[in-house]
Parts: sequence; C-alpha cells; structure tokens
Amino acid sequence: MTVKEFNLAVDQYSDGVYRFVLKNIKDEDKAKDIVQDTFEKLWKKHSDVNNDKVKSYLFSTAYHTLIDLTRREKKQARWDEVDDNKHSFTDGYSDLNEILHQAVDRLPEIQKMVVMLRDYEGYSYKEIGELTNLTESQVKVYIFRARKYLKEYIGKMEVVV
Repeated sequence: MTVKEFNLAVDQYSDGVYRFVLKNIKDEDKAKDIVQDTFEKLWKKHSDVNNDKVKSYLFSTAYHTLIDLTRREKKQARWDEVDDNKHSFTDGYSDLNEILHQAVDRLPEIQKMVVMLRDYEGYSYKEIGELTNLTESQVKVYIFRARKYLKEYIGKMEVVV
C-alpha cells in the first residue's frame, strides 16, 4: 500500500469506521480515539496490507480495538457506581428508536457486533465472519438470536407503553 492509497483509504473509510464504533460505544471521544488507533495500526502495517483488503482490515482492526477497550473498562467498573434506573422499565418511553437502542445495548457483545455490522453497516455474513473470526453459520446464529431478543424486548416495551 502506498502513501497515496493510504490517504485514499482515510478519505473513503474513516466516516464508516467512526459510525460503526460510535454506534457501539456512544462516546464520541473514545470513538475518535479508536478510529485514530485503527488508522495508526494500518499505517504501521501499510507495507503488509493489500489495497484490495484495506476496508476489511480497517473494520476488523476497529472491532478488535473496540473489544479490547470494552474489556478493559469492564474490569474497571465498580458495582456501587451502577445506576439502577438505567436497568429498569419504570420510565415512560415515547420513541421506538430509543427503545431499539436500549435493546441493542442489552445484547451480549458478540451479538451486538454482528447485528451492527449486518444491519447498520450492510456487511454480508461472510464478511462479518472474516471480521470477527467466526464461521458463517455462527454469524447467522448470533444474528438470529439477537433479532429474536430485540423482537421480544420491543414487544414487552409496547405492553408497557
């Protein structure tokens, strides 16, 4: 990969990588840091990365960086700082989009990732498998389970609303 190809990759994929990361962590500063780290890692390996595979490399690297950050933060979390109001259904909801985002946040990390890659970013099952080191069958199972949970969660919320 040349410097020109690297700059072109930054122009083409930085927004998509940023949106993907931001949808998962909902913190603009952390998302920007992850995107910057991702492109830094690409630059360090630019001679080894084929220009045809740069998009896959970027999303895969961003995914793994995001997972590493999430795991580090989970280890640092303290139970006495948990807000019980965030984990209850006592609030009145008026926006289905808000309910959907809350439901997605409750998914296990791997299910959340594959659903985000499939439904928000439009990746194929095969591409998601390559990005997450899962088989196509595993990706399909995780997406099925995630969608089933989302459907049940939204159905329960409609009863509450």
